[in-house]
Amino acid sequence: MLATVRWLIFGSPLPTSAEAHQRLGKLKALAVFSSDALSSVAYSTEEMLLVLLAAGSAGREVLVPISLAIASLLAIVAVSYRQTIHGYPSGGGAYIVAHDNLGKWPGLIAAAALLTGYVLTVAVSITAGVAAISSALPALGPYRVEMCVLATTLVAWANLRGAKESGTVFSIPTYGFIITLMTLVVVGLYRSISGRLVPLPAGSQGNVVGPTEALGSVLILRAFASGCAALTGVEAISNGIPAFEKPEAKNAGQTLVAMVILLASMFLGISFLAHGLAVTPVEGETVVSQIGRQLFGTGPLYLLLQAMTALILILAANTSFADFPRLSAILARDGYLPRQFKRLGDRLVFSNGIIALAVLSAVLIIIFGGQTHSLIPLYAVGVFLSFTLSQTGMVRHWQRVRGGGWRYKAVVNGVGACATGMVSLVVLGTKFARGAWVVAVVIPLVVLWFDAIRRHYGNVADELSLEGMVPVAWHDADTEERRKVIVPLSGVHRASLAALHFARSLSADVKAVIVDVDPKDTGAVLEKWRTWGRDVPLVVLESPYRSTIGPLLQYLDEQDQRDPDRGLAVVVLPEFVCARWWHHLLHNQWALLVRSALTYRYGRSGEGRVIVGVPYFLGK
Repeated sequence: MLATVRWLIFGSPLPTSAEAHQRLGKLKALAVFSSDALSSVAYSTEEMLLVLLAAGSAGREVLVPISLAIASLLAIVAVSYRQTIHGYPSGGGAYIVAHDNLGKWPGLIAAAALLTGYVLTVAVSITAGVAAISSALPALGPYRVEMCVLATTLVAWANLRGAKESGTVFSIPTYGFIITLMTLVVVGLYRSISGRLVPLPAGSQGNVVGPTEALGSVLILRAFASGCAALTGVEAISNGIPAFEKPEAKNAGQTLVAMVILLASMFLGISFLAHGLAVTPVEGETVVSQIGRQLFGTGPLYLLLQAMTALILILAANTSFADFPRLSAILARDGYLPRQFKRLGDRLVFSNGIIALAVLSAVLIIIFGGQTHSLIPLYAVGVFLSFTLSQTGMVRHWQRVRGGGWRYKAVVNGVGACATGMVSLVVLGTKFARGAWVVAVVIPLVVLWFDAIRRHYGNVADELSLEGMVPVAWHDADTEERRKVIVPLSGVHRASLAALHFARSLSADVKAVIVDVDPKDTGAVLEKWRTWGRDVPLVVLESPYRSTIGPLLQYLDEQDQRDPDRGLAVVVLPEFVCARWWHHLLHNQWALLVRSALTYRYGRSGEGRVIVGVPYFLGK
């Protein structure tokens, strides 16, 4: 029954051999990895106007120059990240680049900044999308938070069904948004050239507060920092290179160029139209909605614009759902996050990372009441910090590997590092009191959490290490009874050897079993087994769907059927017991899962298989 429900909701499991067929072509990859950056057009101009509104009409006059400065910064960042793609063709996220070239702590800071940014990206995109819906349908305004949580759940569900399926689902809204918004920009430019771009009537935008602040450098810098939200998501393509079809780096680089051209065109177009139409941000209606209503009227084109804007903003969260789980898996592989995050789910996606991102984002949305403007001040700090560390790491990378034109490449990334570093300081300085301090506190705490997890895994590895031990003869059973004993293993260490010694005290007919989920891990076990396995045979079970329980249960059934007169095989489970309760959360608890599966299966049938746990107590 449970398997049927899972199949209906998520689809049938995919074998590991199908992973290559889950790669994305450039058209689908643009939808998956660029929706965050492209969707920022819907709110970045509005965020600038909200700041400039303090200076009245004088503030609106600097909107286009600030937008041009942001577009120039976008070009610098894009060129820098294009080099990152070709410098790290297997995936050049800020964590990998900073960790490889700058060391452990810069790498962890970049990782913390990215993970924080991904959670905020989901929250901002979802709340902005719901704001677009409520602009067209004001009656839905009171249900904003509920709609945001529902939208987050739906995007997470689509991603749990697999990368290729989510790419197909998200392609239509992304390209629909591009076509609709570019149509809006072209219509607006045509009217401007022909002298028919008429500003909005002064009284049509609700209650507008008069000037409360003089236009000065501080106000301009604050507006610039708010508009830099347009650059969020630019790094997503370099983080997701492994998801592209071959040749990965070439396809990723071309997709990045296409994304930047589209983003710059739409961003500058909306800023120009907002200036020409004298748009003022008001409560209850977005700037894009006001521009669309003025140029398209309130007919089908306007409704299509709002629908496409809402959809891409909600689906822009998919960029984070593509990159957050992948980065979490890399951190888990390196020992900085719980190991559960590196496990591929049934649909060849990192399911635990997707679920964690959905939960964290939903909590953030509820805390801030679904208000985009409340979340924006927290948004860009982590993003630009990761930009800076990544580009600084690339400068060091070119200095190490050298090669043709390495000086030019180092200069390009150096310019990118300086530009994004200065913007990081501007964003932090201008938004610190408005909420950026939260991110400034959270990132160091996350880094310390990473380090604590890594130290725990290091302590466990030290205590379970076979270093210093000498292989000794098994203590064989005193009885002549050759009872079948099976010892499932997840690795070769002190805990597994203790279980094997106990198993041999029960019977001389002992077999060790390992399920091949990761060929690299299996190879390491086989290598150690030559020294420590002695005369106990090791059976490697294939698992095309990455299940560890299913193949083991099937193997036990086969062993029981092969010699039914000897009864059910005894299962001896190696277990290590952590010193603190919360340490258990950092481990897969595989022995517990095996015990539960065996108890449920054979306890229900009344056959009563003997299951023995052999605990190994850790001191730290």
